[in-house]
Amino acid sequence: MRQARNYHAGLAAEEMVLRSYQSAGYTLRARRFRGLRGEIDLVLGQGEAVIFVEVKKSKSFEAAMARIGAGQIARIYETANEYLGAQPKGLLTEARFDVALVNSYGEVKVLENALGQ
Repeated sequence: MRQARNYHAGLAAEEMVLRSYQSAGYTLRARRFRGLRGEIDLVLGQGEAVIFVEVKKSKSFEAAMARIGAGQIARIYETANEYLGAQPKGLLTEARFDVALVNSYGEVKVLENALGQ
């Protein structure tokens, strides 16, 4: 039961984050893009740039950010490389790695380039 509740809470958080980006002019390229090594919650576009977004929901923004570990970051990079490899400019495509945090009040805080290399 708890697993299902967490799954649906995660979907709702992703939807809130997506609406926030779309209201700022970004376009959705993929939701829950799955590669060989992992999954990226949202892949967005802004012009020719690709923005990879990891969404984390928790009681507070700090608790949500603490849920991102080094192993997960490595999987996000590998999965992003897979996605970019299929783009016309390949790995030369302009890209950014954001983290979108959602707290228990449904507030969204976007940290642009939070996983920048």
